Amino acid sequence: MPKPPGADRELREELVRLLEGGGAHATFEDAIGGFPAEARGITLPGVSHTPWQLLEHLRLAQWDILEFSRNPAHESPAWPEGYWPPESAPPTKTAWDESVRRFLKDRVALTSWIQDASTDLFASVPDEDGPSLLHEIMITGQHNSYHLGQLLLLRRALER
Repeated sequence: MPKPPGADRELREELVRLLEGGGAHATFEDAIGGFPAEARGITLPGVSHTPWQLLEHLRLAQWDILEFSRNPAHESPAWPEGYWPPESAPPTKTAWDESVRRFLKDRVALTSWIQDASTDLFASVPDEDGPSLLHEIMITGQHNSYHLGQLLLLRRALER
């Protein structure tokens, strides 16, 4: 069955929406915007991670998927310790903002890649034996959505 006209463009737009949030998903900016500095390293009873750890995990995982997808020589961090920061709070006054900046920079790289009509979303990455770029983008969107939900829930609990 042939693709309907505009299907490629629509798929690319949906993938960008998945990564940027909105609609049925909270945005990254909503989850971290104005997050109180004093709450970034707080651990709540029964909760495995602090806001800082969730933010850094989001950044590290998205960065790893981006690099895996575009760089055949990329070596992923060890699992699971390479995907979670060892400290519970930002180690410096600028660490939170730097993590946010790097997350957004990598997200822009992903969305720009998606929006480039010459990008074959169905091509295997990082080589012909790997999963498709589409698969990696979907994994990134799902992973980000899951942990942004955790971050929002944790933020609400901390603001009470």
